[in-house]
Amino acid sequence: TEIYTLSLHDALPISHHVAGRLARMDWITVDQITDSQREDLLALYRSAWWATNRSAADVDEMLDGSDLVVGLVDSDTNRLLGFCRAITDGRFVAVILDVITHPDIRGSGGGRVVMEAMLSRPELARVDSIELVCQPDLVDFYRQFGFTDQVGGSRLMRRTDNPQLSS
Repeated sequence: TEIYTLSLHDALPISHHVAGRLARMDWITVDQITDSQREDLLALYRSAWWATNRSAADVDEMLDGSDLVVGLVDSDTNRLLGFCRAITDGRFVAVILDVITHPDIRGSGGGRVVMEAMLSRPELARVDSIELVCQPDLVDFYRQFGFTDQVGGSRLMRRTDNPQLSS
């Protein structure tokens, strides 16, 4: 599997309107995941090949170690429908991780809402380079936010004992 490293080098004007509508479902974004939404997050991870084995304890630890989180929530049911997180030093680099939406809303703008909400976070305003890793079929999706796979001679390198990540 080929993986692309994308980087955002220029500031983008990102819409501050981060609510969407799908059928009769109202979406809001949140910057904290509630205890009940942690179960929803586990279900989201179980729908992704790269995160199927994450346990509740691992997800709790991951959330505690993340600098920023964005959740996409159905405002009627409080159900978590999308998620992403970032780690950053606040000045030079940030890495956006785990961008995921529920299978039922994929292709309906939920991922865009999550990304716009993350990129508009004030904690990322002064960061020189915002980066992420994605599969080749998602490169065009991230390009709409100003990301590029033209990162010079940089290469993604990985050290892992996780067999899901080593192929």
